[in-house]
Amino acid sequence: MVTALFKIVLMGDGSVGKTSLRRTYMGEGFKAQYMITIGADFAVKKMQLEGGHDVSIQIWDLAGQEHFKSVRSTFYKGAQGALAVYSTVERQSYENIKNWLDECWTNAGKKIPIVLIGNKIDLRQQFEDNPAMRQTIVTTEEGQRLADDIASNGVHTSFIETSAKTGENVEASFLELAIKILEAGGLA
Repeated sequence: MVTALFKIVLMGDGSVGKTSLRRTYMGEGFKAQYMITIGADFAVKKMQLEGGHDVSIQIWDLAGQEHFKSVRSTFYKGAQGALAVYSTVERQSYENIKNWLDECWTNAGKKIPIVLIGNKIDLRQQFEDNPAMRQTIVTTEEGQRLADDIASNGVHTSFIETSAKTGENVEASFLELAIKILEAGGLA
């Protein structure tokens, strides 16, 4: 049986739900109110993958606010994968994903595997029902197109929509990233 440690980063604009995703994945539960992450927060969780791979995932939850950019750069070093998170009801966070990928790959020194996450799907219907808010919605198709675009550059990429609040697809997103890291030779 092989045991591996994968360092991953959780990145995206402030308030897209990165900390809530991490907390939900760690079994800490969802909180509607939270304090912003300063620099980075850190957690470790073990999982077992098919084929007998025991994996510990070291999660670095990076602060999303622009003024933390210079601090974030050091946390990418040694990362083997990233969860790139945007809010499905905040178009600007989706449009900023390419900047996050550039920052990640520049500071990690290579194009590491990515799971693109469209979070907050539990809010989508509420936004669709309000004509004034409808234009901020990012569709599933737009998320998939962005993931396909990232993958077309030779990057191991997947796309998943999640709700940190309900827990929908949260565990699946971390599992998918571990699989992408393995596909990219993460145990080598």
